[in-house]
Amino acid sequence: MAMAGWHLSRNKVLFFSGALFITLAVGVHLTPYFPSVTDFITSVKSSSSVVVVEDRETCVSLLHEISFEVMPSNVFDPLLNNNSLNYQKFWSWSRLDSVDLCEFQKLKRNDVLDLLNGSWVMVAGDSQARIFTLSLLSLVLDSKRVESVKSFLFKRHSDYHIVVDEMDLKLDFIWAPYPNNLTDLVMKFKRRHLYPDVLVMGSGLWHMLHVTNASDYGALLRLLRNSVTSMLPVSPKFGNDGAVMGSVSSVRSPHLFWLGMPTLINSMLNTQEKRAKMNDVVQGEYEREVRKSSILREFGGPFQLLDIGSLSLNCGIKCTDDGMHYDSAVYDAELHIMFNALLIESHQKL
Repeated sequence: MAMAGWHLSRNKVLFFSGALFITLAVGVHLTPYFPSVTDFITSVKSSSSVVVVEDRETCVSLLHEISFEVMPSNVFDPLLNNNSLNYQKFWSWSRLDSVDLCEFQKLKRNDVLDLLNGSWVMVAGDSQARIFTLSLLSLVLDSKRVESVKSFLFKRHSDYHIVVDEMDLKLDFIWAPYPNNLTDLVMKFKRRHLYPDVLVMGSGLWHMLHVTNASDYGALLRLLRNSVTSMLPVSPKFGNDGAVMGSVSSVRSPHLFWLGMPTLINSMLNTQEKRAKMNDVVQGEYEREVRKSSILREFGGPFQLLDIGSLSLNCGIKCTDDGMHYDSAVYDAELHIMFNALLIESHQKL
């Protein structure tokens, strides 16, 4: 069987076989400098035993075409009424032809370990970002360790840091509920000349509840977009003495993702203030400001959208208990969208 791709770590080259995206897996990591990758890609393309997906923009556009199957759990408790715990959720890409064409695949734990080996991943935002971070940890850690980190990860309004030694993964969650918090974080990157390999950001719910001014939100998003754009492409890292660490001939940028706001079910929101301020009209105004800000790649911006809004809408009312935070199946599906996008994006850049 042809090797599924070369995965680059900071200190070595790892092989992993199987049908995982064949050439899409080439070079996704996320290490800054490896000069022979382009030559390897050229040789792969000339091999008759390897299928190369040509229309990658089409594949990216199909990533969010996901459907959910929601059914009563084996232990259905009528006392819980419509509580989401009464239902099992399964997700899949809804178009089999896109799975065949683009080779979308749910990654197993070992695949994720290979993909993110040696990486620095940062997720910054509000409670949605925190749940997204937990979903990622649930994929790379065993269940016992996941339970042990929950109490630390979910400390109110706090940051969280973990190093997964077996895959040399550094993962940070940064509590940054407002867009200006995200802009401040980007400015810290620029001052330190240090950038994560994968950066996931998202903001909106707190601003909607506590500020409730869509035009102000849009203005803050434009400032964030300008700050992020000004740091691209990212310069190589610098040591304490100012010397460049790594090859100055290679320049890389973080993989940037924007974690969209979920679909809000107004009648289920748990306070009167939320139901008054976070209604459909206000959410529509905030979503329009996201588009107008050009922060998303589809509108010329730097971030690729992780569309929690569409996924939560597809999963539906049985996938949430408070009309705002959804079950793990929604975030797990979004994680796999990100993984597949990383593979596609990295191959495009090569």
